[in-house]
Amino acid sequence: MTLIEDAQNKKANGLIKSAAEVENLNEEFIRAGVADGTIVIPKNVNRKLWEIVAVGKGLKTKVNANIGTSPDHIDIAEELAKLDAAVKAGADAVMDLSTGGDLKQIRKEILGASPVQVGTVPIYEAACKTVAKGKKISEIDGELLFDVIEEQAQQGVDFITVHCGINKDTVEILNRQKRLAGVVSRGGSFLVKCINAVGKENPLFENYDRLLKIAKKYDVTLSLGDGFRPGCAFDASDGPQLAELSVLGDLVLRARKAGVQSMIEGPGHIPLNQIEANVTIAKRLGHGAPLYFLGPLVTD
Repeated sequence: MTLIEDAQNKKANGLIKSAAEVENLNEEFIRAGVADGTIVIPKNVNRKLWEIVAVGKGLKTKVNANIGTSPDHIDIAEELAKLDAAVKAGADAVMDLSTGGDLKQIRKEILGASPVQVGTVPIYEAACKTVAKGKKISEIDGELLFDVIEEQAQQGVDFITVHCGINKDTVEILNRQKRLAGVVSRGGSFLVKCINAVGKENPLFENYDRLLKIAKKYDVTLSLGDGFRPGCAFDASDGPQLAELSVLGDLVLRARKAGVQSMIEGPGHIPLNQIEANVTIAKRLGHGAPLYFLGPLVTD
């Protein structure tokens, strides 16, 4: 059984106890939050984790740090140094966003060295493999993407960013919208290219149940990516952003029903006077799912 299923069945779980101790809160508070999906504790069943951190309602804010190689600069030792610096600075989690070198080996090294939760964006690796085959980004294959997700989950990744709210309907809204900065999410832009070029549905949305099955097998937390987050204040709170958020809210409910933890990313680059409204809307449409707060800049 997964963590959320244990919580829903009021079964004792060491992760909940550890998280309660870290937060200095009652264990029942953490259990109830995990059970209703307002708290998540990302932890892959295939990974030993020294520091257990819960994220969500009523808890301290957590900080994630991004590390990773690029095709122009590949140095595993350097990435491990970044990891060490991030942890020493107080990061509660790190994401390996590598796009250059032996991605599987780099991920293995980071997972083995990290005392904190590790996340990834699987579509980055799928894109790298697609380009390595001499194909265009718009030709990313759904089977390849799911193979990457399965492999990363098997390796021990604790949470993955998946842009499941981008589908043919939300892309149609985007195509009608006169955005100033367009799509600033890298993973989101890949999927938009695929949909616009081929006319096929986003495999992460179309085969969401398959994604849930993989996530449940390894107890991987889904970080539902905001592929249509605004990249500048002009685009804040527009149609594509809110249409995607509405889809993500439905996917949160499906994840909970399937025994999979999930959180929602957002709100993107928005002006100061829209932050409160965006958080309120994200919590409302996301059914109280933890909010992974990111920009590029949350305010201008």
